[in-house]
Amino acid sequence: MKSLPRKLIVIITIFLFSLPIHVFCADGFTQKDRELLLTLKIKMEEIDKRFEQIDKRFEQIDKRFEQIDKRIDQLTTFLWIICSIFTALTAVTIGFAFWDRRTIIKKAKEEAISEIEKEGRLKDLIYALRELSKTDTDVARILKQFNLL
Repeated sequence: MKSLPRKLIVIITIFLFSLPIHVFCADGFTQKDRELLLTLKIKMEEIDKRFEQIDKRFEQIDKRFEQIDKRIDQLTTFLWIICSIFTALTAVTIGFAFWDRRTIIKKAKEEAISEIEKEGRLKDLIYALRELSKTDTDVARILKQFNLL
């Protein structure tokens, strides 16, 4: 008994699904249907052409993006070069200033020492006073007072 309702349900379902097919196919394939299909085919071809045009446009846009990417890479490289040059110039300037200052101080010391030696014979004078202090107590006391003895 259970199988009878199942069979009945299957038959009714098939009938219901096949009913709309008979309604639409009642007149058969007409000239109007053919024209509609041809029009649809033409429209589909036009749509395909438009899609091809859109694809070409996207390819052009992709090429433009690639050009822009290359240009940005060139600008980035250029900025790195400028930064490197600036860093090198700064380092060279600081190095030159340090070297120049050291050289000038060394030269100034040498000139001061030679000028002192030229102007007076201070060293010889101190040696002479030390020799004199051996015999004269006043001179010895004064030299001790100024830490020259």
